[in-house]
Amino acid sequence: MKQLGGLKKLALAVAIMGLVISIAGCAANKPKPGEEFACVPAGKLEKNIAPEAALEEFNCVFKKWKGSETLHFKVALRNVSQEPQRYRVNIFMDNGKAVGGLIPRKTKKGLVQPGQTASFVYPVKGMDTPPKAVTLIIRTMAK
Repeated sequence: MKQLGGLKKLALAVAIMGLVISIAGCAANKPKPGEEFACVPAGKLEKNIAPEAALEEFNCVFKKWKGSETLHFKVALRNVSQEPQRYRVNIFMDNGKAVGGLIPRKTKKGLVQPGQTASFVYPVKGMDTPPKAVTLIIRTMAK
């Protein structure tokens, strides 16, 4: 009977150590606020990009937004077509959250001219950890 009690203690100790290591590992993987990082590994990024656009930059950063540190996606697109363009950006995460918008956001200053690059930063409310997988969809707007 004493040996069985020792095995239970050993199993409990191993379980606690595993929990501590996993928590420490998660904390070590979270980037520092203001530090840009790859949003997901290349194999976890699914892209569907219109032929009129070239993805120049797709990074993430944690910074303050509405009072808390939250995930921001930075998207930069280059117009590779021969005509001015406006793009619709959709970012879908593995946890069911999604963000997106238009580049350029407003057309008062015009559209993205051929060869030019435009960007926008999309905050994700309530995200304090990087996503595990992302689907990025970029389409052109109808004229």
